[in-house]
Amino acid sequence: MTRLRERMIAAMRQRGYSVRTHQSYLHAVTELAGFYGRSPDALEIGELQCFFDHLAQERSLSPASCRLYLNAVRFLYLQVLQWPSFDVRLIVPRRPQRIPELLGREDVRRIFEACTNAKHRMVLETTYGCGLRVSEVVALRVRDIDGERGLLRIEQGKGARDRLVTLSPVLLDRLRAYWRICRSGLWLFPSTHDPASHLNVSSIQKIYTAAKARAGVEKVGGIHGLRHAYATHQLEHGLPVHELQHLLGHRSLRTTQRYVHWVPGCSRAGAGHADLVGSLEVRHG
Repeated sequence: MTRLRERMIAAMRQRGYSVRTHQSYLHAVTELAGFYGRSPDALEIGELQCFFDHLAQERSLSPASCRLYLNAVRFLYLQVLQWPSFDVRLIVPRRPQRIPELLGREDVRRIFEACTNAKHRMVLETTYGCGLRVSEVVALRVRDIDGERGLLRIEQGKGARDRLVTLSPVLLDRLRAYWRICRSGLWLFPSTHDPASHLNVSSIQKIYTAAKARAGVEKVGGIHGLRHAYATHQLEHGLPVHELQHLLGHRSLRTTQRYVHWVPGCSRAGAGHADLVGSLEVRHG
């Protein structure tokens, strides 16, 4: 490990950055070094500008990916190398703003029913029933379930923040029944091959993709679609957007408000948190 890499890791740890941020930032800086074939501390501002022009124009990376690279490189030069300023402009072509193909309740029900493996179905139901990111659901521990208060603890989610989300009565009962059968140890969803570890993100993505295909659901998108479905279905039920913001773990309300634009007519509020998994049973039980 180079000295510069060590310094960057130390700076990120000092600020409490998540493991995922560590990986993303280090990957971006490694690509910068590889692009010029020398250490980033030997580069000049003009070379940095050329690198970002290359990302946006020649590699055609998305604006979000370009911004990730920019944040990583800016962090290196301002926080690690202590440059007084970082004057790099990020110019990316405008891309069409599209609404994802949102899953309806019937789509979700069919996907669940296509899961014959109890653990796989429980993973998907928990993702949808609590609106979790896939990185959050894989890292759940048995002790994160607070059955007495009906809450699920998400430890160090995106942005290195803890939060509590509502566990509906039906989902809580399902989790208890699942645990009685599986008797998992530390991890709620342990790896089949190594029970000391949890399922990895790619495994759950494959589980979701296979279930969606068996269910005949052709809408485009990965497992994050279940989180989108949770958000839109809660808004349709009348959950206030600021409460949804907390449950989703969004730092900015603006991020949550995009769901309001995706679901026109969701103006009523005050109905509270919906038992989404339970509503699937009531409708089709």
